[in-house]
Amino acid sequence: MRILGVDPGTINMGYGVIETRDDKTTLVESDAISVKERSPIGERLSYMYHRLLEIIARYQPDAVAIEQPFMAKNVKAALAVGRAQAIAILAAADKGIPTFEYTPAQVKQRVTNYGASSKEQVQEMVKLQLNLTEVPQPNDAADALAVALCHLHETHIESLLAQGGKQ
Repeated sequence: MRILGVDPGTINMGYGVIETRDDKTTLVESDAISVKERSPIGERLSYMYHRLLEIIARYQPDAVAIEQPFMAKNVKAALAVGRAQAIAILAAADKGIPTFEYTPAQVKQRVTNYGASSKEQVQEMVKLQLNLTEVPQPNDAADALAVALCHLHETHIESLLAQGGKQ
C-alpha cells in the first residue's frame, strides 16, 4: 500500500509518501510545496492544487491522509488551513483516491502512542519508524509523514479488528 500524507498550509504544504510491503514501511518521497507569502490566496491554492496533482500522478498513492486544522485560539489561521485541506481533498477526489482525515491528537496517538506528544517526539518517531538517519526536513514534510504513518497504523488496527470479528 502506498500512502500520501499531507500537512496542509497556505504557504507551506508538507507531503510525504510512504509504502508498506511485507510488513516493512519505507519512505518514498517527502518535501513541502512552498509559495510566496504575499501572493494572492487564489494563486497559492491553485499552485498547490496543481503540484498535488503532479505528486499524485507521479507516486499513485492508494490513499491520501490529511491532517485536520487545529482549532485552538486562532480561528482565522484554522480557516486558512482548511482551504489548503480542501485543495488536498479535491486533488485526491479528482483522481478517485480515497481520503482520510486525522486530528493532530490522532496523529500523535497513532505515531507515538501518546496523544499529547511534542512535535519533536512525533518527528523522532517518524525517523525511527521509517529507519531514517535523521528527521526529515522541512518540518512540514516530517509532519506529513506522521499523518501517512497515522493512516497506516489506523488501517492496521481496523484490519486486526475485522479479523477478530471473523473468528
